[in-house]
Amino acid sequence: MTVWKDLPFDTDDIIAGLKPWIECESPTWDTAAVDRMMDLVAFRCAELGATVERIPGSLGLGGSVRAAFPHPRMGTPGIMITGHFDTVHPVGTLAKNPFRREGGKVYGPGIQDMKGGNYIALEAIRRIQEAGIETPLPIVALFTPDEEIGTPATRTLIETEAKRSKYVLCPEPSLEDNGVCTGRYAIARFNLTAEGKPSHAGVDPKGGVSAVRELARRIIEIEEMTTEACTYSCNNVTSGRWVNCVPSFASAECLSMAREQADLDAGVARMLDLSGQRNGVTFTVTRGVTRPVWEPEMPGTMRLYEAAKAIAAEIGLGMPHRSQGGGSDANFTGALGIPSLCSLGVKGAGYHTLEEHIDEAMIVPRTQIMAGLLTTLA
Repeated sequence: MTVWKDLPFDTDDIIAGLKPWIECESPTWDTAAVDRMMDLVAFRCAELGATVERIPGSLGLGGSVRAAFPHPRMGTPGIMITGHFDTVHPVGTLAKNPFRREGGKVYGPGIQDMKGGNYIALEAIRRIQEAGIETPLPIVALFTPDEEIGTPATRTLIETEAKRSKYVLCPEPSLEDNGVCTGRYAIARFNLTAEGKPSHAGVDPKGGVSAVRELARRIIEIEEMTTEACTYSCNNVTSGRWVNCVPSFASAECLSMAREQADLDAGVARMLDLSGQRNGVTFTVTRGVTRPVWEPEMPGTMRLYEAAKAIAAEIGLGMPHRSQGGGSDANFTGALGIPSLCSLGVKGAGYHTLEEHIDEAMIVPRTQIMAGLLTTLA
């Protein structure tokens, strides 16, 4: 008997439970906002009987939540659920994309990436507990505050927990075809700075050397380096606030992504070679955080995928797989060689935009798949 198929998941109930999570905005850089979100998560895990640890933040970022759920073999290698609660949406985004149900979709900042996926993972645990089902393996969830900026503060936490685990499940957003990720591309981040010469823009505009102008040229050149093998994208451009000054300083960040580690390594070298002087401006490129490539179709991951695919088939769904860009914290666990499966969260579209939403009709099926994995993996 497939007990997970009989668990009474309810779409309306799940959506109602999601509402306070979505309305608690939690952009990465707003530490207080992220910590408010983590308080909601910690409370929810405590309601499920978990042993909850609130881990203080570092690097000026929010804290993390580690929840170990009741099990006779707590502390032995089991299933790790890894997720993040930071979003890319500034506080106030709810005014532009409020939580709402329209046309079979549920909208709100962070609902797809990835509060919805985290919520259905805990909902699966709740229904499993209520049914009196003992999972074959103990379950630990680690929820972190900094994935959207490359996980600079919590990578070690994630890797340490993963090394104690037999499997890692990551409820990042489902792929558009109900698929999951069995690999992730490598990612590198860079900090770009330009230093020129100041002057009064109204009195002596030619006496200075604009760092902004040179940075703008460099950004165009960097993004034009993009190929199928390695991509480049720049953002977070900043400079002085006084337009009557020829800007002597400007900065930006760059994100580079590649399918293969060798291609990323070559891209990193190319970026670092851009440092130097040009047009009277000193341009400097330094390394930021990196996500290693999670090599696709590793044997342990593929066995985990086949288990998920079989569960999906039982409810009449296909579940393709592929390596995918975008990056996630499964990059770290997969790169360690631990069987990992990513994109087990909710299905929707528009994440990182003001149209972010999830599909109502797929909420219960995706929750069933998570419950199926939790109750059958051994």
